[in-house]
Amino acid sequence: MLQQRIKDAIDRMVAQGTETGVQVSVYRHGEPVVEAVAGVADPATGRPVTPGTPFYAASTGKGVTATVVHVLAERGVLAYDTPIAELWPEFAAHGKGAATVRHALSHTLGLPGLPPHVTVEDLCDWDGMCALIAGLELWWEPGTKTAYHSHTYGHILGEVVRRATGRPISQVLREEVAGPLGVADELYFGVPAAEQGRLARLESTPEVEEAVAGMRAMFGAVMPPELVPHAAYGNRADVLAADIPAGGVMTARAVARMYAALLDEVDGVRLVSPDRLREISGPAFTGTDEIMGNPATWALGYALGPLAPARPRAFGMPGMGGSAAYADPDSGTAFAVTKNRFDPTRASAVDEIAAIVAEG
Repeated sequence: MLQQRIKDAIDRMVAQGTETGVQVSVYRHGEPVVEAVAGVADPATGRPVTPGTPFYAASTGKGVTATVVHVLAERGVLAYDTPIAELWPEFAAHGKGAATVRHALSHTLGLPGLPPHVTVEDLCDWDGMCALIAGLELWWEPGTKTAYHSHTYGHILGEVVRRATGRPISQVLREEVAGPLGVADELYFGVPAAEQGRLARLESTPEVEEAVAGMRAMFGAVMPPELVPHAAYGNRADVLAADIPAGGVMTARAVARMYAALLDEVDGVRLVSPDRLREISGPAFTGTDEIMGNPATWALGYALGPLAPARPRAFGMPGMGGSAAYADPDSGTAFAVTKNRFDPTRASAVDEIAAIVAEG
């Protein structure tokens, strides 16, 4: 039985000390088939992980941001080929007037980096960050190259959502996606202070901190060192409270349910039409990442392929700390793993569980 196989796997990971707390959720054709948890949410207190424990899941949140955009597109509130500056006039500065929502979703916009002076406190200042980004110059002509827009992705698309609806993206997520799916208290941008005590606490190891230090050098061209996500970053109250939709806070079952509702109807809710699903989940751009040098294939807001090699049409987003969520149109499966051992050097939990899901 799939439930038992996954439960046994995550129990073993916790017992062996390779993980601290883990959640796994799997949906098939709109129905939940796995909900498994193991370990502790807070190593300091021993508070156990429950299915309702939210985790900071880093860039897994980018898939949530994309989904909000697609729901609005489905309703005619915005369109992928709309110039961003049509909604956000200030964005047109320095020749950015032709850049579109599609370019932002596919990481081909040409604004992958932030200046070296930007701090975490700056990142939490929505209006300040949007003004800063609007004043940046393009690195290339939009749509011609790709590079992972680590932080700028969230604020650019979040401001597009705000300008199109008059509401911050955290509110739109709650009202248009999480609320209708019954997971408004499990899927967040901007976690209210009163709710932060429910969250899992991220932890790291000296070996991981050493690896993160190396990643700071690798990402130096696109972000200041303190903005490279790590356990302490994901535990900060100001980061958790702010709208920073390049990342997100979620339970595995909430984000799996969201992806399931892209594929199928979930308790009467389907987020997009079958035609739009085909449009948003197919390849939008394939190329070599201009910063990291790796081959990259992007759908509209989701990575294609690497999350589930056995499922080439699977689309979704991993998070730097080891969480991930994806949907597979071929099998009708939506799958998510969240965890609090923040480790960008290994994705063994996701890889092992994805393999079990693909088999069974």
